[in-house]
Amino acid sequence: MQYALYYWTGIQGRGEFIRLALEDAGADYDDVARREGDDAITPFLEGRHAGALPFAPPFLKAGRLVIAQVAEILQYLGPPLELAPESESGRLYAHQLQLTITDIVAEIHDSHHPVASSLYYEDQRSEARRRSKDLRENRLPKFLGYFERVLERNGGRHALRQHSYVDLSLFQLMSGLDYAFPRAMQRLKSELPLLDALTRHVAERPRIAAYLASPRRLTFNQNGIFRHYPELDGPT
Repeated sequence: MQYALYYWTGIQGRGEFIRLALEDAGADYDDVARREGDDAITPFLEGRHAGALPFAPPFLKAGRLVIAQVAEILQYLGPPLELAPESESGRLYAHQLQLTITDIVAEIHDSHHPVASSLYYEDQRSEARRRSKDLRENRLPKFLGYFERVLERNGGRHALRQHSYVDLSLFQLMSGLDYAFPRAMQRLKSELPLLDALTRHVAERPRIAAYLASPRRLTFNQNGIFRHYPELDGPT
């Protein structure tokens, strides 16, 4: 099957979690908005297309199906792309872990936009300093420490005892945090050896390595989820 991925142009954003799974599996997919522009997304958001009504990108078109939300899309793609366990219990656990990644990604976004997404960062700079301090000192250690224990309980190399879309999403999470909070992550990584190793192992997978070296992999920037503001990264 050819998949059609719809996500905003110019940023990795939440669409990158889907893109990594498609790239790792060597799937046939069309990154529609990058080819046609963001206007290709509008008919779906306005309900002028058959199928389910997505709230926002990313969403995936697979045949007649229109599937939105990162965790939902990955749950759907996992089995056909061989990126999910065969057992029901394993697939449910993968979905649970992905939903937890969704939670921390939302908190990372809110560290630089704690008041409102509609406001510029400069309009909420003081609130962002307070929010990012809590993220660095409390929330990141809690979430990343949890995923470190997940890896330890499953043999150390994978989140689910086998390579899965959860590993790919953890790679994206760690890569984004390295960009956004390099000083904070340098301090935290001494307690996260398994997550650090997972990040390196995923980057070395042949299709992922080729993707990362290609123009399809956009760089992190100040318009995406993971943004680097030095004043939010804590002391040197």
